[in-house]
Amino acid sequence: MAQKRTEVRFKQYTLNNLDEIFQLQELTAEQRFELEVVAQVFPFKTNQFVVDELIDWSNIPADPIYQLTFPQRGMLHDDEFNRLADAMRGGNGTSKQLQQIVNEIRYSLNPHPAGQMDMNVPELDGEKIEGVQHKYDETALFFPQAGQTCHAYCTFCFRWAQFVGIDELRFSAPSMDRFVRYLKAHPEITDVLITGGDPMVMNSKMIRKVIEPLLDPALEHLRNIRIGTKSLAYWPHKYVDDPDAEEVLDALSRVVKAGKHLAVMAHFNHPRELEPPIVAEAAKRLQVIGAVLRTQSPVIRHINDDPGLWEEMWRRQVQLGMIPYYMFVERDTGARDYFAVPLARAYEIYREAIRNVSGLARTARGPSMSATPGKVEIQGIAEVGNEKFFVLRLIQARNSEWVQRPFFARYDPDATWLNQLSPAFGESEQFFHSQLRKGELEGISGVTRM
Repeated sequence: MAQKRTEVRFKQYTLNNLDEIFQLQELTAEQRFELEVVAQVFPFKTNQFVVDELIDWSNIPADPIYQLTFPQRGMLHDDEFNRLADAMRGGNGTSKQLQQIVNEIRYSLNPHPAGQMDMNVPELDGEKIEGVQHKYDETALFFPQAGQTCHAYCTFCFRWAQFVGIDELRFSAPSMDRFVRYLKAHPEITDVLITGGDPMVMNSKMIRKVIEPLLDPALEHLRNIRIGTKSLAYWPHKYVDDPDAEEVLDALSRVVKAGKHLAVMAHFNHPRELEPPIVAEAAKRLQVIGAVLRTQSPVIRHINDDPGLWEEMWRRQVQLGMIPYYMFVERDTGARDYFAVPLARAYEIYREAIRNVSGLARTARGPSMSATPGKVEIQGIAEVGNEKFFVLRLIQARNSEWVQRPFFARYDPDATWLNQLSPAFGESEQFFHSQLRKGELEGISGVTRM
């Protein structure tokens, strides 16, 4: 696919200016209508870099980057799609009635999985802290208000609810003050993950406002600052020739100059996202200031459910000096029925890909489910007495006593999530369930922190 150099101008596309894309790229009237229907429920936004340099428009709709960034009909069940389509055709129904249908669907899609709202939000002085999650002892997540959007929205994103305009579903911190006070009161926290949305949509001034309070000498126990971002794939110009690229790099470099570790948690979902030369240039500029780039992605049907793609992606990442970090399992929210891969298949994809790369790429862990008890890794599929089992372990957990503890589940070729697996060997539940029951959560990370 021929690559065109995008002008250094960040241009976005939403439903409001969709015509500008389709003046250049052809979609049928039916494809466009389906996109508009699904985009009533799931957020849609892309940009000129994605449209010009990443999507193969000769392979629509199968192209994986198109699937990654443009809503697809299969993201809604037929009954949901038809209800919306009927309300939209010919202007049938009022906007209020349409919005009611949209929100009914949204609330049915498990908008905040794994206890994010009711188990992860910490308290300070008896009040919950807006825009903060603290699930694991050593790591706190911060959602800066100015970073709660993205350069382009991924169709599979488990944080889709952040972007649909419903305040009660949104994590967003208006300031750093209460978060910094919380950090000072919790010396067990060594890592802060700045997340979103995508914090790298922020300009250099806003990045400094988030970074500098974390460098307070009173936070000596805070050793690692992580930044979760898709910007290296969707807008690498951010670090190369954007108007304030140098200022952005200078703001980030202050983390390293303060003696802390700066980890850029880069999201790459397909090897094509690594092809544009500017991606390597952006990565190098981040590495020059001392940042370590770690990569992660879920395994996603229609996009990267092929071991050859993962093998290619990990090899290229290592070549660019990046560290493969996680293969995740598509989370139990949003359009997961369209994107989810059975756990057995996810494990085979991981195993086949990892065995064909060198040790430098075998840093990738997975497949991993970010479930209610923690990050559950599928370590293998074993056969005992002519019966198959999943071999599992928690590589991160609400209760640190659970970390690295192996456990087993009965093999199910169709299961796509932890709650669809039955305990093995006649057990009625897994070892962590009793502590997760209501009334037994006190003292488990991220539940009741004052």
